[in-house]
Amino acid sequence: MVGLGGPEVGIRTPAFRFLLGAWTVSSVGDGVRAAALPLFTAVSTRDPLAVSAVAVATVLPWLLIALPAGAMVDRWRSRNTLISAHVFRCAVTLLLAGLVHTGDAGVPVLLGCAFLLSTAETFADSAGQTLLVSSAGPTDLERANGRFVSTETAGVEIAGPLGAAALFAWHPALCFAATALALGIAASLVAAVPRRTERAPQRGTGSLRAEVLDGVRFLVRNPPLRAVVGVVGLTALLTSGVNAVAFLYAIESLGLPAASVPTLLVCTAIGTLSAVPAASALSQRLGNGAVMVGALLVLAIGMALLGAFDAPAAAWGAYFVMGLGAGAWNVLSAANRQRLTPRPMMGRVTSAHRVLAWGLMPLGAGIAGPIAETSSLRTVILGASVLTAAIALAATPRLLRLNRA
Repeated sequence: MVGLGGPEVGIRTPAFRFLLGAWTVSSVGDGVRAAALPLFTAVSTRDPLAVSAVAVATVLPWLLIALPAGAMVDRWRSRNTLISAHVFRCAVTLLLAGLVHTGDAGVPVLLGCAFLLSTAETFADSAGQTLLVSSAGPTDLERANGRFVSTETAGVEIAGPLGAAALFAWHPALCFAATALALGIAASLVAAVPRRTERAPQRGTGSLRAEVLDGVRFLVRNPPLRAVVGVVGLTALLTSGVNAVAFLYAIESLGLPAASVPTLLVCTAIGTLSAVPAASALSQRLGNGAVMVGALLVLAIGMALLGAFDAPAAAWGAYFVMGLGAGAWNVLSAANRQRLTPRPMMGRVTSAHRVLAWGLMPLGAGIAGPIAETSSLRTVILGASVLTAAIALAATPRLLRLNRA
């Protein structure tokens, strides 16, 4: 499709294909790194405090850096920002690979690399979202996000961890070298995206702080957008609580062998991949809002299945169902968030959305432990199921208005 006097847009254009290719390759690299970094920390230090510290360093930039990063991305050209972020992450992981190989990757190095990689990722995420909207165009957002969610799920949750397992057994440094290679290839693919695909950014006239606040205010004052992002934050709170206790529940209550527990995540990934094409097709027939409400209810049903049955097979089925609900929701919520956000604010709103989702995850995980201690693991899971269903029903009027918005 060609806009009047503008560049060609849509999921069938070379620009989108190059961007999707970059997203695919970088997702595999991120999956390798996400599995290898905590594993290497655990193996090399045997220290729970070190493992916890690296985990915090990985998440911290999403709370401290993401909002100003989004404002800066709105000031810069998204294509150049994404290339720079990939190149920077490539250099850091290549350095980390060398230090791991020489035995010099101590805890300070691991902390620094984890923080720097996630900091660069906050820029890459906002720039990638902005470039996705520019290359896909407004009419193809559901299908474009479907392809992005599919490739990210396959890369981060399946191909990346499997690749990390094979490379780590050979030599841990190879995991980080492979990540660096993937990010370098991703940068080259983004460089192949035509410059004319993106619009020139609007230079900020105020301070960075003022622009960040403008983005947050726009999100809060826009009822449909506030509904989408608010549901994301609340469901992130609940699902992180479930995730915090689910593995222990699977081992102690369901009798699942510890070595089989990671297969639950594979079931989630398969469910997500299955939901993506169905979500886009159903939204065409029923409307985005109705399908999004249905996706939340499916997620709640998956949690209920996990907590209600004691058979290991039920756990695999429950995780597949949760993947269906989460996958459909992620595709449509991203498309609607992008559609409701003015292009000059895309980076800021995307970052505010990430901060809300990531910021509430530690809170959910922290609450789940004491609740399980005073009641039971099952109570946490079933309670999250009931609350997710309640959120879906409470948000239904707002979400159904998305079709008109």
